[in-house]
Amino acid sequence: MRILNQEILRTDVAGMPLEWIDYRDAVRLFHIGQVAYACGSPLYRLYGGVNARSGLQSVLDINTILATTGNSHNPGNLRHDYVPPLNNQTLFKRDAYLCLYCGERFPSNQLSRDHVRPLSKGGKDTWNNVVTACRRCNNLKAWRTPEQARMQLLAVPFTPTYAEYIYLKGRRVLADQMEYLLAHFPRTSPLHARIKAGIRAVGEVQMGA
Repeated sequence: MRILNQEILRTDVAGMPLEWIDYRDAVRLFHIGQVAYACGSPLYRLYGGVNARSGLQSVLDINTILATTGNSHNPGNLRHDYVPPLNNQTLFKRDAYLCLYCGERFPSNQLSRDHVRPLSKGGKDTWNNVVTACRRCNNLKAWRTPEQARMQLLAVPFTPTYAEYIYLKGRRVLADQMEYLLAHFPRTSPLHARIKAGIRAVGEVQMGA
């Protein structure tokens, strides 16, 4: 039996990504008639009760992507100045778990949030002023700017769009969900290259195993 822990991508009826939901939320949306259509690949087949008259058991097929009707509550559509909340989990994923000073990839517990312009020098704790750094590089840079520390910043920090933020929040994004989300990223988004590089890195590790 497949473990029911894979998240489903929910979109509005126009196809704009909204959020990640679990199978319980998906069942509820089907029950209240808010699923407009499904796309992606089949994910779960759920079995319910048996109809007393027909003797048939109810079956519900759930795909990896569900488009829904009703109020979407999508702040990315309602507000053009929407800024996603900042936390380390999404920051590290934005930067592909790379230290943007030494260029090495690290697990989350060896990474930290670095303020390009330090808070002590008037810098802010915002997407455009923070990058992922390994603990060694962060300690080496300390309270200085990259220029003062003579450390080259390998990429310019940026604020994710709402669709990009949905990707960053995903715990385990399947291939068809990834393809769908990528189609909603800006063409100039650095995530295009970072995701491809990450996929190549995983492939190289698997081939070398």
